Amino acid sequence: MSASVHGQVIAAFGRQYLTRLEDGSELACLTRGKKSEVVCGDVVEVKRTGEASAENGAQGVIERITPRRSLLYRSDAFREKLIAANVTQIVVVVAAEPSFSDELLARCLVAAHDQQIEVLIVLNKCDLAEPAAQARARLEPYRAIGYRVLELSAKQDVSTLRPLLQGHSSVLVGQSGMGKSTLINALLPEAQAATREISSALDSGKHTTTHARLYRLDDESSLIDCPGVQAFGLHHLSFGGIEEGFVEFAPYRGQCRFHDCHHLHEPGCAIRNAVEAGKIDARRLELFQQISQAGC
Repeated sequence: MSASVHGQVIAAFGRQYLTRLEDGSELACLTRGKKSEVVCGDVVEVKRTGEASAENGAQGVIERITPRRSLLYRSDAFREKLIAANVTQIVVVVAAEPSFSDELLARCLVAAHDQQIEVLIVLNKCDLAEPAAQARARLEPYRAIGYRVLELSAKQDVSTLRPLLQGHSSVLVGQSGMGKSTLINALLPEAQAATREISSALDSGKHTTTHARLYRLDDESSLIDCPGVQAFGLHHLSFGGIEEGFVEFAPYRGQCRFHDCHHLHEPGCAIRNAVEAGKIDARRLELFQQISQAGC
């Protein structure tokens, strides 16, 4: 029986995974059992099973997931959707055009806060002057509370983004149409070739494009590209967990008249008072109310 080896999952399709081993080689793997909790970015223990079969192409079995530094995922009342493991930074891509969802952005930031993942907001398509000005104004409340916002045009120049990825295991998240693919191709011209190789290794063809993929930027940095998301459920978080994710609420938490205040219409609400005093952006409170009252 072959000895176990360690590797990192760099692509996934269903229960099939492509794992990069410590020696740099790549191995197509399956998991044991029907249900799998393996996700792109996981460091796993793999046991070789021999030659790939015509049926599944797999050459190894994932025996164990090593403890994760972080796990980014979304959930609704029925299921969880794992996104990426062991990331240190989430790069949320929004665009000047088409208009982005600030609720989706807020949800991503809450999920990142829960897992203690650093945040970078990238405003793409800034070559479109008027839409960019409008998007910039919508992002100003995020700058004001300490979030980093980088403006660029992926079709023209991504050089300002590269140093912000250095030393991080980043995950790229955004709605469809925000220009994530253009950004990836600008950062990694070889990404399309890498995708073809992954598809060939997993024998999954076009389907691999709908799943996360990990690319190495250098020895210390990697980037996970995820499918476009239109919703980011936070059903796994409590009211308090969502409240903590609105970082500007911190000075006022626990100061409401009622300990179970939901910051809606209750008298003596410290959060609403802060909004009225101009210390918290009114739209941010509105987003909190929408998210916390929507069953997350």
